[in-house]
Amino acid sequence: MVSMTGSFAQRTAQLLIDIKAVHFNAEKPFIFTSGWASPVYIDCRKVISFLEPRREIIRMGCELLAQNTDLAKVDYIAGGETAGISYAAWMSETLGKPMLYVRKKPKGFGRGAQIEGEMPEGARVLLVEDLATDGASKVSFANALREGGAEVSDVFSVFFYGIYKESPGIFKDAGLSLHALATWKDVLAEARARKLFPETTFTEVEKFLNAPAEWSRDHGGVFERKAAV
Repeated sequence: MVSMTGSFAQRTAQLLIDIKAVHFNAEKPFIFTSGWASPVYIDCRKVISFLEPRREIIRMGCELLAQNTDLAKVDYIAGGETAGISYAAWMSETLGKPMLYVRKKPKGFGRGAQIEGEMPEGARVLLVEDLATDGASKVSFANALREGGAEVSDVFSVFFYGIYKESPGIFKDAGLSLHALATWKDVLAEARARKLFPETTFTEVEKFLNAPAEWSRDHGGVFERKAAV
């Protein structure tokens, strides 16, 4: 399940565009390290440098979660390494919940911990991230928390790509519900309303959002993606 609210989605899209975290380039696609070609790129890490937009995004995130989850039952807020850590810290402070963070893999020294912080067996944990593409890495973080003794059923993400057909199944199979503020379709709608780019650019972006694998293949990228982040 993916929960969103229309007003939050539009406002989040506005804020991300305002701070220039969103990039469209249909003529010279972005080629990611996975080999994936895309006419769009978003950098949610940029939010950390903009105090008021950051505060508003965290406020909206907490309101979204309050509407769709039982926050009273959440014991800890956990951020995924690395971009999710700052968002988890802000949300932890706002909600008055203690914080953890989850490494992508266990440390190779000392305790060999993958979860940093103090967490008792059976703790109910909300996983927080900056963005989700297909959801695969969120499942990895959630599984690491579960292996450490936590109960995890919900994931918060500022941004969700919302274009990969496998995403609902990935979250469902993992027993997770995703709560996101905005998707690419929300950002596209706001950019189009502002007439930030030529209509030809918007048309290409729509083609990508509707068939990302085929668009990547046709623009010099790979057709099969590796697990996304």
